[in-house]
Amino acid sequence: MAEVRVSNNEVESLLEKGSIYLGDADSDSGVILSLYGHELPRISYWGHSLDSLPDARDLRMAQEPQRVSGALDRTAWPSILPTQSEAWTGARRLIVQRDGSELFCHSTTNSVVVDKDSETPSVRVSASDSENSVELEWVLQMLPGGLLRQRAGVKNTDSGAELAVSHVELGFPVPADCVQLQSFTGHHLRERAAQEQAFTVGRFEKQSVVGRPDFDASTLLTAGRAGMGFETGESFSVHVGWSGNSVVSAEKTPYTQGILGGGEILFGGEVSLGEGETYRTPWVYGSFGNGLDQAAGRFHEYLRSVHPRLRKIPRPVILNTWEAVYFNQSEKKLMALADVASKCGIERFVVDDGWFDGRRDDTTSLGDWQTDKTVWPQGLKPLADHVHSLGMQFGLWFEPEMISLNSKIARLHPEWIVKPSRNRLPMQGRHQQVLDLTNPAAYKYVYDAMAMLVDELSIDYIKWDHNRFVTEAVSPQNGRPCVHKQTLAVYSLFSQLKESFPELEIETCSSGGGRIDMGILALADRVWVSDCVDPVERIDIQRYTSLLVPPEMMGDHIGASPAHSTGRATSLQMRAATAFFGHLGVEWDLTKVSNDDLVALRQWVDEYKLRRDLFASGRLVHADTADPAVRVDGMVSHDKKTAIFRFTQLTTSTAYPAAFVRLPGLDATSLYEVRPLKINQGLEEIGNGQSELQWWNEKGVVLPGGVLASFGIRPPQLNPEEAVLFEVNEKAAR
Repeated sequence: MAEVRVSNNEVESLLEKGSIYLGDADSDSGVILSLYGHELPRISYWGHSLDSLPDARDLRMAQEPQRVSGALDRTAWPSILPTQSEAWTGARRLIVQRDGSELFCHSTTNSVVVDKDSETPSVRVSASDSENSVELEWVLQMLPGGLLRQRAGVKNTDSGAELAVSHVELGFPVPADCVQLQSFTGHHLRERAAQEQAFTVGRFEKQSVVGRPDFDASTLLTAGRAGMGFETGESFSVHVGWSGNSVVSAEKTPYTQGILGGGEILFGGEVSLGEGETYRTPWVYGSFGNGLDQAAGRFHEYLRSVHPRLRKIPRPVILNTWEAVYFNQSEKKLMALADVASKCGIERFVVDDGWFDGRRDDTTSLGDWQTDKTVWPQGLKPLADHVHSLGMQFGLWFEPEMISLNSKIARLHPEWIVKPSRNRLPMQGRHQQVLDLTNPAAYKYVYDAMAMLVDELSIDYIKWDHNRFVTEAVSPQNGRPCVHKQTLAVYSLFSQLKESFPELEIETCSSGGGRIDMGILALADRVWVSDCVDPVERIDIQRYTSLLVPPEMMGDHIGASPAHSTGRATSLQMRAATAFFGHLGVEWDLTKVSNDDLVALRQWVDEYKLRRDLFASGRLVHADTADPAVRVDGMVSHDKKTAIFRFTQLTTSTAYPAAFVRLPGLDATSLYEVRPLKINQGLEEIGNGQSELQWWNEKGVVLPGGVLASFGIRPPQLNPEEAVLFEVNEKAAR
């Protein structure tokens, strides 16, 4: 359990010589917040949990920097929100203006409230700058799993003038020897591609100003010691939990250690506060780990606490119709597809884009959320009823935030379209513009249309898409930028639908993986990781997505071969083994699949169902391998008694035959039986070894966990672009 300890056991004395410790011994995570006088607090420690708390005065004396030549009278020692008044000379982290002039704030702490009794222990700090009529409120929480998060509120206390808020950026300091940075880049069909660089003096930042995190987003920005990997090397990660415009940053000055952080990006005029009004930042999350996997596990544990349903109800195997039929929908075709899907063990049937009025391609009809009677003469109810009669759930695709100019609703309500000026629309994307959900009438129209269909068709599941960059986003209602309020409206729409229909699940999709963040993940039950289902590309897309998203929330589908997105042909073995490590689904026209492949697909689905509880509760691990041609990923139960590992041969290796691979996450003192999952194809079909691999049979081999984790086991010699699964089960404790 997380705990709170206060130095000297005197909350009242905190403003004189205090420190507060939030810690979780079970997850080995701790943080110290130090206070002195009425200065803003500082995060003076972040890392492993502590058995004993240092004296606050000793900690200050140990950390306060000396004054040095050529600088100000005090050397910068960043607080929770540093400004120039405390000698901070880095990038501005609090930018506010009044009457067009920037305010240089100097805040003093007025009160500190420690909450020891909540499930999420917290510290709340109130501060103010009375001369500038600005108040601050800052909150730090420790969440289940040892995850930290902080947010700030900025309040205008001036009765005569508005306060314009341009930027509030929060941060977590990291140890001085964190010299390595990992961030992500990417594009459509290649999301979350890792990149690494040195953490040098200066500022590194990744911005997103397209109304969502986007494919190029650094889902996590991580600083670590040299050699940081998935398994080892202390790492410190930050994430901005916001689905609109945002920035993550890593900054170091000659006077300070590194700071990781971020916040929302606000356009001019987007947030202007009247007297008594407050702007609250998104949550900025911090996760510490001995290796990236431990840091990722904290996000997983917290999200699992937010979504207990995902553990209680086994994740239904999905068929999504997009790559099966695209816009060529018909009642006959989709009923036939549902019949075959049911025979393959599919449990949720989702009708994708193309079902609504006039939607025969992507040039028209977004926003007209009524069934197309030319395609569906009796509406969608006969299909929904048929799907339900087969024992499957029924899902439907929407894109609620967008609108086609060629639509009935756009012609009826042109004032609902976001645009930068009276006479000019933003550049189109996929023939779409943005619907202004900050307009109450537009919001009500979308909610009513969706709720009516959910009720009428007994919809179990919504696939919620977002296919367009949100650019030049100005609301016609007031002529001001609206990304902030639009994002809040989307959250409200999610919440309202779920409150009205408590059993409804929602998948978030944004041209695939363009909107994956803790803001949307707190509301959505699943994410569509990428529009690319090519398993060779997916291996790393899924691997790095899993640093934030637990596997049971990652939509991973078995597609056709050749893959529609890349044209690459791969075996069903490779496609299924890749999709196995997440929330399994199918994106394939099964009415055109051979009987042999249908039988094999059913076998994969059945094997997944036997193990999906492990994927919804276990610990995801990734082995650090010296060979860039191979990947080793595993799912280990929390008691370390059982695990599934996947070995993937992406290209040819320098080692021939395959070199040993280690299996992390096991109990070093236990004996384990290791054997191939029986669903694997024979090695003669996917490998090129010239003799048998001795342990690759039902009997397998028995080895200590310590040997498997530190020295490893030799995997089969596979052809490039192939993967196999094997299971590890504890035999006896030594």
